[in-house]
Amino acid sequence: MNPVDIIVTLIMSVGALLMLTGSIGLLRLPDVYCRMHATGKCDTLGESLILLGLIIYQVYSGHELVLDKVIVPAKMLFIILFFFLANPVATHAIMKAAFIIKTPMWTKQGWKVWQKEESR
Repeated sequence: MNPVDIIVTLIMSVGALLMLTGSIGLLRLPDVYCRMHATGKCDTLGESLILLGLIIYQVYSGHELVLDKVIVPAKMLFIILFFFLANPVATHAIMKAAFIIKTPMWTKQGWKVWQKEESR
C-alpha cells in the first residue's frame, strides 16, 4: 500500500470520527446550547479533515492532467475556507436565536426532575 494512501486514510478517518462524535453529541447532550457546541466544533473540523484528505489524494494520485492537480484542490481549499467561515457564524446565529426566545438551559434542578420522572 502506498504511504500517501495510508496518510489519506488516517486523515479522513479522523475527520469521519469527529463527525460521528458531533452526531452523538447532538443526540446525547441535554440542551440546545450544549448540542450546538458539540456539532459546531466537530462538524467544522471533521468536514475540513475529510476534504484535506481528498486534496492530498488528488494531488498525489496518478492523474496525467495538470489542471486536475491544481484546480480541483484549489476548489476544495475554498470549500474548507467557506466551512471555517460559515459554520461558526451559523452556529452563533442559531445559539443567539435560542437565547433570544429564552430557550431554557439544562441545570442541576432539571437533572433532578428528570431522575424523578425516570424512577416512576
